[in-house]
Amino acid sequence: MTTATTTWISGPVLKARPDGAFRLREAVTIGPEQLLGEVIRIARDEIVVQVYEDTSGLRPGTSVTGRGQLLSVRLGPGLLGRIFDGLLRPIGDPQDPYVTPGLKVDLAQVAYFRPLCVPGDRVQAGQPIGEIGVFEGAILRCLVPPDQAPGVIVEIAAAGEYRDDEVIGRLRTDDGRLQALTMCHDWPVRVPRPVMVRLPSDEPMVTGQRIIDCLFPIARGGTGAIPGGFGTGKTVLLETVAKWCDADVIVYVGCGERGNELAGLLSEFAELVDPRSGRPLLERTVVIANTSNMPVSAREASIYTGITVAEYFRDQGLNVTLMADSTSRWAEALREVSGRLGELPGEAGHPAYLSSRLADFYERAAKVRTLNGELGAVTLLGAVSPPSGDFSEPVTNHTKRYVGCLWTLDARRAQARFYPAIHPLQSYSLVAAALARWWHNQGCTRWETLRRRFLTLLEEEARLERMARIIGRDAMPAAQRLTLLCAQLVNQAFLRQSAFSPVDRYATPARQAVMMRLIGRFVEGSEELLERGVTPEQIAATPLFRGLMRMSEEIAEGDWEGFSSLDRELTNTFRRLVEAGREPDEAPGPAAAQP
Repeated sequence: MTTATTTWISGPVLKARPDGAFRLREAVTIGPEQLLGEVIRIARDEIVVQVYEDTSGLRPGTSVTGRGQLLSVRLGPGLLGRIFDGLLRPIGDPQDPYVTPGLKVDLAQVAYFRPLCVPGDRVQAGQPIGEIGVFEGAILRCLVPPDQAPGVIVEIAAAGEYRDDEVIGRLRTDDGRLQALTMCHDWPVRVPRPVMVRLPSDEPMVTGQRIIDCLFPIARGGTGAIPGGFGTGKTVLLETVAKWCDADVIVYVGCGERGNELAGLLSEFAELVDPRSGRPLLERTVVIANTSNMPVSAREASIYTGITVAEYFRDQGLNVTLMADSTSRWAEALREVSGRLGELPGEAGHPAYLSSRLADFYERAAKVRTLNGELGAVTLLGAVSPPSGDFSEPVTNHTKRYVGCLWTLDARRAQARFYPAIHPLQSYSLVAAALARWWHNQGCTRWETLRRRFLTLLEEEARLERMARIIGRDAMPAAQRLTLLCAQLVNQAFLRQSAFSPVDRYATPARQAVMMRLIGRFVEGSEELLERGVTPEQIAATPLFRGLMRMSEEIAEGDWEGFSSLDRELTNTFRRLVEAGREPDEAPGPAAAQP
């Protein structure tokens, strides 16, 4: 173990004179309380350490001890259903409500182990050697660490309950070394876990929110950003996605958020029920809480801790969704540490390497084939909190370069109680075309056409609304009034979705496809009626229009007969309007009846 002596301290950064060799990114402990830090710069006769805890009371002369390994966290079955700080130390224990300073991490839990191999079996990195029962309905695998050399099992524990840090097997490598195996292992947070191959994302992560799944879908194993000003609903949207998305594990990183906001979120997470299992949602969730009053440098570590935990569950063959709220606070931590180091600032005071750090983070999201040959995915969602809602600031701009979809939250929509408050003209999805085949397999063969039509209607509505405010809707041509009517239907009946509605808080892809087809038929049929002389006001006055506006609330999930009835009503209504709008010369008049 190498040591160094502190010579200078400024907030979360200190400089020390080494007595031996240190590695870049090596974990170190500082002082008698063993505060955790990381070497971030090495000079000939000086090392610079970033301290992840409160440095109050430290002074020059304090000893710094190298741990001989990169900054790492312990991964194992003791993660699910628990709350940790940015260094993966458990918090939230009623008997110990405070985070203890120093590297005193005890994640050990008792879990049921059932072996999947016998002595003499040859195993390699990433291969499961047993099953772990964490709680009812949750089965994980005990994996050989990804950096472990292949070898032969010489000893394996019998089925039973063990501490997750207890030796449950031994492996003899090809060079004769004997390695102990436990249900947990350490992994460096800044090093991506290895995989067999990265796969193209050809299916969406279904969220149950129509504006996301149908207009701006995110691929499984893809990336997305949610920029929005204060009060636009970023946290609420993340909660909704966490509850309803088709992910096996949720990793939520509260990075630099206010303590009261995160406390409210944790209390709600504890009360939320997983709709798939009927059990508490927190049981398949890992929460990493690093609030704004915690050490600022730990925010930077919390992001990498979260993605490392997500990759661990991905290697189990699971689909994981990581939610980082928010990356703006993480960037603020980078800015503060950069300022302490005296580095030349870039845009808005952020360090010049902000863009590359964001790229390193987002590129760890992927759909992969694991070392064991199974499919797993990490889907990454990052909330962005631009100051004053200014989307031209550096964090938002750089994030746009690395994400596959953008869900921009609009303050006006949020103030109008429109949920989700995603602005359809400021958002995008770069992977929508690649997901069209999946929608075709779900029975919505016109998904691409209808999606494009809806977005076109919304764009035309934004242009016509400015004109309507000047001259009034009544003075506009009938075609433009019809465009506004159809756009209103898309906005109110399809894009608006109440999270409190027991009927409409979640929509399956099949239900979304049926609603898209009905609205698409209405738009096309209305344009034909307009050509036959039927006015938009006549169309809007029909019971059909009200039925379409209320179908999301009045037709429940699985009520296909209700949708069929609405489809028949649409056909009959258009037929009646066509017959009522026939011109008089189409029927024989009195003059034609005379000889």
